[in-house]
Amino acid sequence: MTLKVCTSLLLLFLINSVSTRTVRQVYDELDPEHWSHYTFECPRECFCPPSFPNALYCDNKGLKEIPAIPARIWYLYLQNNLIETVSEKPFENATHLRWINLNKNKITNSGIESGVLSKLKRLLYLFLEDNELEEVPAPLPVGLEQLRLARNKISRIPEGVFSNLENLTMLDLHQNSLLDSALQSDTFQGLNSLMQLNIAKNSLKKMPLSIPANTLQLFLDNNSIEVIPENYFSAIPKVTFLRLNYNKLSDDGIPPNGFNVSSILDLQLSHNQLTKIPPINAHLEHLHLDHNRIKNVNATQICPVSIAVAEDYGFYGNTPRLRYLRLDGNEIQPPIPLDIMICFRLLQAVVI
Repeated sequence: MTLKVCTSLLLLFLINSVSTRTVRQVYDELDPEHWSHYTFECPRECFCPPSFPNALYCDNKGLKEIPAIPARIWYLYLQNNLIETVSEKPFENATHLRWINLNKNKITNSGIESGVLSKLKRLLYLFLEDNELEEVPAPLPVGLEQLRLARNKISRIPEGVFSNLENLTMLDLHQNSLLDSALQSDTFQGLNSLMQLNIAKNSLKKMPLSIPANTLQLFLDNNSIEVIPENYFSAIPKVTFLRLNYNKLSDDGIPPNGFNVSSILDLQLSHNQLTKIPPINAHLEHLHLDHNRIKNVNATQICPVSIAVAEDYGFYGNTPRLRYLRLDGNEIQPPIPLDIMICFRLLQAVVI
């Protein structure tokens, strides 16, 4: 009995030791310096959760100014306030900041002190959505990975503002006031790691120039784009998700093989002016063509392989991969031609 009790106590001690060591290791990994080196000060307007010592919650407080940020803070939440200015003084000690959320404030470009953002050397995520910016703020921290500027009044992108942002993977500029003239051939130069570019809900009439070659997701919904240039997607060979809903694309504005691109898996062309389905690639998995002017579906024209080949069960390994097809809001009358089902054997849903 004594042996069992001692064994149990020893096991409990070892478990507690491992747990304590694991927690300590997590904090050590979070910061090269121990949290004990920092005082646990907390601005009176904010909340500092003891279980998350490197986070500072100052959101929804009616703040008009940014409070002094303690040195230990990595994650700063300032959204839903009345902040108009971003000055250097509150960040004097905040040398470890990785994440700043300033969404839904009243920040203007003139309210951002010159150089204040670029001095945040470790910043990875910057959220400035729903403010009153009229241009992309500059200069920016060179280590940024995500920059979210949606729902501002941005009509201008300063020259070279992105040139040093080699680590940026996501740039969100949707619902601003960008014209074609704001997007020059070198606007996105330097964004070698960019994977998602969102320029939806602006005032573009043309496809933007010189999209970074590594872009995977390109969102251009709710513009006034009429034409896809010949071989446009050859410059972005990795694009996988393409959204062009709510534009002014017609049959004449799409080259014969404009969307016959092997990398594209999800193609959204809803709410345009198409009267026929454009040629697609066999790799495409999701196709949205609802609310156009399409009157009929011709399987012979849209099937990426010949119907005769598609009927050959031995071809299954290379069969077209389309799984979802949306055609509602057109002038098509059911049923869907049988040849469509023969061609696209993997179809799981057809909306008509």
